[in-house]
Amino acid sequence: MARAARGKAPRPRPRPPRGLAASLRRLLAGAGGGLGVAAAAYVGVDYLRYLSPAWHGRLMPALWAALALAAAARAPFYRHWSAELRAALPFLGSIAFMLGAFLCEAVSVRFVSAVMGLQWHRSGAPLPDTGQWLLLALNEKLPQSVVDLLRAHVITLHHYLMLFIMLGFSVLFGCIKAPGLGIATRYMFTMAIGRLLRTMTFVATILPSARPWCAAARYQIPGHPHPWAQKYYVPYASDSDAIRRVIRDDVAYAAVQSYPGEYRPDWGRMSFLVDILRPTPGEGPSWYHLLKKASGGCNDLMYSGHMLVAVLTATAWTEAYGGWISVAIWLLVLHSAQREIRERHHYTVDCVVAIYVGILLWRMTRFIWSARDASRARRLAKLDEVQNRLIHAAKDSDVDEIRGLLKEVELAGQEKQGVSQRAILAFAAATIIFTLTCVVLALTLTSDG
Repeated sequence: MARAARGKAPRPRPRPPRGLAASLRRLLAGAGGGLGVAAAAYVGVDYLRYLSPAWHGRLMPALWAALALAAAARAPFYRHWSAELRAALPFLGSIAFMLGAFLCEAVSVRFVSAVMGLQWHRSGAPLPDTGQWLLLALNEKLPQSVVDLLRAHVITLHHYLMLFIMLGFSVLFGCIKAPGLGIATRYMFTMAIGRLLRTMTFVATILPSARPWCAAARYQIPGHPHPWAQKYYVPYASDSDAIRRVIRDDVAYAAVQSYPGEYRPDWGRMSFLVDILRPTPGEGPSWYHLLKKASGGCNDLMYSGHMLVAVLTATAWTEAYGGWISVAIWLLVLHSAQREIRERHHYTVDCVVAIYVGILLWRMTRFIWSARDASRARRLAKLDEVQNRLIHAAKDSDVDEIRGLLKEVELAGQEKQGVSQRAILAFAAATIIFTLTCVVLALTLTSDG
C-alpha cells in the first residue's frame, strides 16, 4: 500500500525560468496575447500625437525603449540563430529585389505624371466614383461621432510597416515560427511583386487624379503634352470622327500641332531617361532629384500602394500570429481604405483591387515562409519510421531502447547547425543592429505616409 501511495504521489512541477528575459517572454508569448497588447499600445500611444502631444512625447520613447530592451534581453537566449543565418542570403536578395521594384515604380510614377503635361492635369475632370458618393451620403446619416472616427488618422503607412517589424521581432519570444528573416523575406518579395504589377497597371492606362490641383502643387512639369502624346493621343482625344477614322485605318494620320521644344539636359549614361522623366530647368541637376520628388504621383495609380502595404501586414499577422489583434488590424485596413477614398487619394477601385491582389500574392508566396511547423512534420515522419521498433521495445520492456528511439525522433525535428557558435553570435549581433537601423529609417522616412 505504501508503494502504491508513493506511485500515486504527484511529481514536482519544474520551476519556470527566472529573470528578466523569462518574464518578458511570458508577457509577449503568453495566453493573454502580449504581442497583440504591444501592437495595440503602439498604435494607441502614437495616436496621442493628435489628442495630447505632451503625453505622446513622454510615452512613445518609453514604449520603444521597453520593446528594445525586451528584444535585447531575449536575443542571447534565442535558439534559432542558425536558421536565421541560413535565411540571410534570401533576405538580402529580397531587399535588393524590392529596391529595384521601387526604382522602377518611381521612374514610372514620374512618367505618368509628366507625359500629359500640366494643362491636362488642371483641366481633367476626376472620374465618377460611387464609393465617394456613398461616404458623402453616410456623412449625412451617421452620428457625428462616428463620422469623426471615420475621418480620424488612426493609422497610416508607417504604422503598418512598424507593426510588421514588431511581428518579425516577436520570433525572439516564440510568438511566431522561426526564422524571422524568413517571414521578412516573404514580405519584401511579395511587396516587390505587388509593386511591379502595380507599375504595369498604372502605366498601361493613364487615369486622371481625384485631386486635379496635385500636379501644379507638387511638380514643375511642362505645360504641354509629351511628343508621344502630341502625335498619338491629342488629335484623337475628343473628335468622334477622328476616333472613328483612326479605328478604321489603324494609323495615326493627323498632323501634329506646334508645341514648345523639350528641355534635354546632359545626364551622361542616364540621358535615355530624359524622354521618360521630362525634366525642367528648375528641378535639379540630375535624374535622381526628379525621382526623389516623385512621391505618390499625381495621377490615379491603379492600385493603391498604401493599401497593398496594409493588406500584406494584415495577412502576415493573420497567418503568423492570428488572434484578436489580427481581426483588429483588418478593421484598421478597412478604416484606411475608406479614408483613402474619403480624402481623394485614390478611387474606390484602387483600394478594392489592392485588397484582393495583396491577399492573393501573399498566398502565392507561401513557398518562401509558412507558419506550418516543418520540424513537427520531420518528427512525425521519423516516428512513423521507428514505430515498429518502438512497439517491439515496449513489448520487451526495453526502456533504454525506447529512450534511444524517442531521442532520434526529437533530434529529427531539430535544426542542423553547420557553423560555429562564434559566427552565429556575430550574425545575431549584426542582425539586431541592422534591424534596429531599419526601424529608425522607417520611422524617419515614412512618418509622413
